[in-house]
Amino acid sequence: MKNKRILVIVVLIAIIIFISIAFSIVNIGNNKIYNNIKIQGISVAGQTQEEASSILNKKYNEKKLEGIKLVHNDYETTISFDQLGIESNIGNAVDKAYSICRSGNIITNNYNIILRFFVSKNIDANIKYDENSINKVIEDVGSKLPDVMTDNDYYIEDNNLIIIKGKKGVKVDSQNLKSSIINKILNFQTESNKIEIPTFEANPENIDIEKIVSKIKSEPQDAYLSENPLEVHADKDGIDLAVSIEEANKMIKEDKEEISIPLNITKANVTVLDLGEKAFPNLLSTCTTNYDASNINRNNNLVLAAKKLNETIINPGEVFSYNQTIGQRTIASGFKEAKAYANGKVVLDVGGGICQLSSTLYNSTLLCNLEIVERRSHYFKTSYLPAGQDATVSWGSVDFKFKNSRTYPIKILAKSQDGVVKVDIYGIKQQDDYDVKIESSETSIIPMETIYETDTSLSKGSQVVSQYGEDGCTSETYKILSKNGIITSRTLVSKDTYNDLPKIIKQNK
Repeated sequence: MKNKRILVIVVLIAIIIFISIAFSIVNIGNNKIYNNIKIQGISVAGQTQEEASSILNKKYNEKKLEGIKLVHNDYETTISFDQLGIESNIGNAVDKAYSICRSGNIITNNYNIILRFFVSKNIDANIKYDENSINKVIEDVGSKLPDVMTDNDYYIEDNNLIIIKGKKGVKVDSQNLKSSIINKILNFQTESNKIEIPTFEANPENIDIEKIVSKIKSEPQDAYLSENPLEVHADKDGIDLAVSIEEANKMIKEDKEEISIPLNITKANVTVLDLGEKAFPNLLSTCTTNYDASNINRNNNLVLAAKKLNETIINPGEVFSYNQTIGQRTIASGFKEAKAYANGKVVLDVGGGICQLSSTLYNSTLLCNLEIVERRSHYFKTSYLPAGQDATVSWGSVDFKFKNSRTYPIKILAKSQDGVVKVDIYGIKQQDDYDVKIESSETSIIPMETIYETDTSLSKGSQVVSQYGEDGCTSETYKILSKNGIITSRTLVSKDTYNDLPKIIKQNK
């Protein structure tokens, strides 16, 4: 009986070995990926390695070319794979897929071949993305929504504390949007590249006047110079409310968008300006851009804004705000209507064109190696600076801010004349200063769309171009620091997306 059992086992083993060898012989010439194997959800069964790579690369490149479109009501923008730092390793994934049912011995390989008829296997293409870049895109988009909630803000003008009340609006649901973006990145099977931006209604916080006062209250301090080495000690105004906290709170409750609360300002006896040019002996950085001076309204706005910016002094540690320095752009304050970008369109706007000054200033601050606090790119590319080197502004929502991160005060000289905008930054050169170079490159092109609109005022069968479009792009900007001709660092400043400006053709068929 025992011998019979042994004989049966030997026969079964022999049969298994025979079947395995036969199965292996049948499959020995198979150079295709086996059944039920997928990569990133895409079936590659029955494909050679070359065919599988071709299918997946085509799918990946299609997604990369499309990018991811974010939509909120009439607002939309496209973010690129480059902008999100997306990388794939399709070749490695294909190698893994091909190795399934081939990497073991005869028995395990055959077992896995049979198993693949019943159980599928999905291989990760190891798609990588930069979470910081995604977070930055979400932050940028959140600031550009037309109906975005705006926070309370304040600044000091003359002898008044100006408090700008925030406005109710929407905020981006950052976590849900981030999850949706990551899902679009990882899912090769997704047909649409569009994401509806998830938002929720939000209100600005209540204005805390005591908190504001604690930040602005100070004692006066005279400016002075010390020699060997030359050092500038900045002046400070003494600041305090001219009314009680209770009175200030009553004023805040008034139904006004902008509240003016009187201050007691005690001027320093000696200011940095009183120290003369000795306080600002060195040109630290400069930038110039060109514009069409024959555009009277745009020229007016740039000249006026440059005068407001000129001679601005920023003490160490202070944060400069472009909006607060230039003030609200109104007809009453001398600004005129000119073309500007708003909500993804070219429109006439009071103060249109002054973004060229903020962009010129932005470049000068980069070249001065100052700390950028707030900066946003335009919706479309600008004509006066390379992609990635502009800074858009909009009263009440988008500002350009930087911090004087140097040891001594700096002075801004700004001028707009004869079609040239120029911004210089003066101060004291320091031993730890670097030579700074800004390098921008367009990383991909977003082809412009052509839109046809019916215009019955045209003669039958005719058409006319009402807006000449322009391709959009994605860009990367780096700041390169060097000393004595040797590069010490190359830092990413920003990744930006500029949407295509559609070509609009009016026609009457």
